[in-house]
Amino acid sequence: MIDLHTHTYESDGTSSPQELIEAAVAIRLEALGICDHDTFAGYDAAVPLAASAGLELVCGIELSTKLNVDPQRKGRSVHILGYFLDAPPAREFRYWLARLQRSRRDRNRRLALRLQALGMDVTLAEVERLGHSLAGRPHFARLLLDKGYVETLQEAFDRYLAEDAEAYVEREEPSVAEGIGRIVKAGGLASLAHPVRLFPGDPQALDKVVAGQCDMGLRGIEVYHSDHSPRDVEFYLTLARRYGLAITGGTDFHGANKPAIRLGTGIGGNIRIERELLDNLRALAIRR
Repeated sequence: MIDLHTHTYESDGTSSPQELIEAAVAIRLEALGICDHDTFAGYDAAVPLAASAGLELVCGIELSTKLNVDPQRKGRSVHILGYFLDAPPAREFRYWLARLQRSRRDRNRRLALRLQALGMDVTLAEVERLGHSLAGRPHFARLLLDKGYVETLQEAFDRYLAEDAEAYVEREEPSVAEGIGRIVKAGGLASLAHPVRLFPGDPQALDKVVAGQCDMGLRGIEVYHSDHSPRDVEFYLTLARRYGLAITGGTDFHGANKPAIRLGTGIGGNIRIERELLDNLRALAIRR
């Protein structure tokens, strides 16, 4: 059993790299992919820990990108996974990530000011203490919960942090084409993350977008995910066959930030990914 989509506290998870490795070993995972948002800090810290534990560690990342469906409206958010299966990511890619992180910090500063204007005692310093190397909206949500402004993390997003909520502020994000292109240029395999979130209830729209992303260099689609129903899985397998895409999968484990999702098995045991999936991905990377 493997899990190729997990997060540490270096992005929006709650587990340290050591805690995540220990948890993976405890449930006898054969391989673990760390895909923190816009940073390799969690993966880098986990490399020696995984080696010592005899656990195969897969280098991954999850990029937040924008799909401009309508130029007159805000772009739709699209998450792209990047897997570096045969070599570490190129140094230039890490430099580019550093620029994204600076943009994220500027957004966080403006978001803190927006929440303060709404009467909430929230500071950037407090959020960054929660967020380690990459603070973001989940850490704002945690702070709002801890301070009693909301009763649940979901309420924090619904009322203040979601894209249509009262305190939301835009941040600079690369286009889908740039995100995929950067991953490919850095030697990675680009895969569409949790496609169920992109156009829920509109399979034709998703099909069209996937076709366009293939032209940009997309090589995979996340078929197995905690949010996917058996019907979703069948449809994404169909898309993978139609466009010659590799199949990727993982639980999207975030620790206490998403407590229903269990490492390796998803929600209520709805995921079990065999080692063969990773072997197929590595074979594809070698042939590329």
